[in-house]
Amino acid sequence: MKLHLSGNYREVALGAWAISGLLLLSACSSSTTQPGASPASQEELISGMHVVDCLLPGQVRSLGNQTYLTARRPIKTTASDCNIRGGEYVAYDRADYKSALNVWMPAAKAGDAEAQANVGEIFEKGLGAEPNYEAAAIWYQKAADQGNERGLFNLGTLYEQGLGVKADKLKALNLYRQAWGLPEDSVIFQETARQEQEALRASLQKELAAKETQVRLLKQQIDSLQKKLQSAANASSSAGESGAQRDLRVELESLQQLVASLQSSQQDVATQLASIPEGPKLRTATAKRPSALINTQSSTTEAVTPLMIGDLNFGRYYALIIGNRQYQSLSNLDTPWNDAKELGRILKEMYGFQIELLLDADRFSIMKAINDLHDKLGPNDNLLIYYAGHGNLIDVGDRNTGYWLPVNADPPPNDAFWVPNEYITNHLGRLQAKRILVVADSCYGGLLSNSPGHLFFGNASKTNKLEYIRYKLPRKSRLLLSSGGDKPVIDSGGQGHSVFARELIETLRGNTEVLSAPDLFAAIKQPVTARAQANEFLQEPVYKSIKGAGHEVGDFFFVPRAQ
Repeated sequence: MKLHLSGNYREVALGAWAISGLLLLSACSSSTTQPGASPASQEELISGMHVVDCLLPGQVRSLGNQTYLTARRPIKTTASDCNIRGGEYVAYDRADYKSALNVWMPAAKAGDAEAQANVGEIFEKGLGAEPNYEAAAIWYQKAADQGNERGLFNLGTLYEQGLGVKADKLKALNLYRQAWGLPEDSVIFQETARQEQEALRASLQKELAAKETQVRLLKQQIDSLQKKLQSAANASSSAGESGAQRDLRVELESLQQLVASLQSSQQDVATQLASIPEGPKLRTATAKRPSALINTQSSTTEAVTPLMIGDLNFGRYYALIIGNRQYQSLSNLDTPWNDAKELGRILKEMYGFQIELLLDADRFSIMKAINDLHDKLGPNDNLLIYYAGHGNLIDVGDRNTGYWLPVNADPPPNDAFWVPNEYITNHLGRLQAKRILVVADSCYGGLLSNSPGHLFFGNASKTNKLEYIRYKLPRKSRLLLSSGGDKPVIDSGGQGHSVFARELIETLRGNTEVLSAPDLFAAIKQPVTARAQANEFLQEPVYKSIKGAGHEVGDFFFVPRAQ
């Protein structure tokens, strides 16, 4: 068993300093050739691949005989593209929130909803400073008021976590519903809202009962102290108050204050409990699932042909699969090649993905493959990124930053050749693809997203599959399925695969229906945890959205070519 730990920049000797990291990303070519550029020219190319907040010059427009120049336009694009288009960006402090705000704030103040959502994300990320969740909530609210799906969703995550606003899961759920475009009487929303209401009601009732018990016990102590105090007063009626009496009186007053505080808190809980609405009325019947959702096929055998089921267009499917096993300066891993190859085969043969497979990729190859996706993907395409290899984290104040480690990565603390999560996230936001799922089977892979494992709409994807797909399919998704969250993971234990890859592969191989990402996660979570425990290791997969990359409560669907 190999385990990779490195939060404090030191290798931990428990097997080897190995991290299994899985990432699926879309591409057209399956070539694994290494670029021949010199290190110096590679660094120049990599610098141009970074996504920046670019301020483009205004456009010269004509209206009748009048010619005028429009205001400058903010966009997110690569540094090289910004240069080519004559734009302006800050080269050396891209991680500084002030420079980013200078680009987006004018448009946000002018009422542009997308710019307002971007400003909210800048405040939430912190970008070189501590996050300002209160400011983030204000700007997300402005975007949400205009119906912006990203603003609605991001505001919902703040309410779910209680960041910058008072925690309110029901309000978060309602914001997610609005971002979805679901009507309030939708079966999907009603089912989940009822579940959340029942869970919240049960939790508050339990809390209320506990406080009632505490108050009752404290009142019993108060009664006992009052009797002791009265007895002491009667025994020393002719003399002044003794020290023992004063101690009893101080203890009595302290308990009375505690009871008053508990009763006030008790009233707050009772008020919150009373404010929970009764469960919504549910429709007594749900739509019958058409057989087309079970027996699916593409119109041709070409991997890049859009997959159609009736009137549902799932688009084209691409995957970039990276398996890093043999490292130049770090310990080698056992399973990433097997994981990457077998997953790629299943995705290609069973699901019609076009695959780009990178084995033992260096930093330039990984970053270039991600950058090149921009020119390959269209607005209704699907992208799966799978990374298997070493991973690491760096402590940055109260937050941690995650990295993928290419085969030319140096050991900590030298991170010069590591691939930062920020690079990946920025490019996910720039890509046109409608639906993107990153699958990371690596230590600290969950650090790619700081989003909560947000509220999902119950078992809606199973009980109301057709309605679920219709609502989810048109909306953008940027999702992360991580093998172990922000914790280390093991490289073996899955009969030639990692424990995570084994369950992922088996689930996709045995699937015969349209499979959503939440259902995939639900299918593998417990088996992965059990396999890890069998190898005397604690590991639990995590599934969440990737905020700051354009997520709009969409989903990712695996569509088998045929049953």
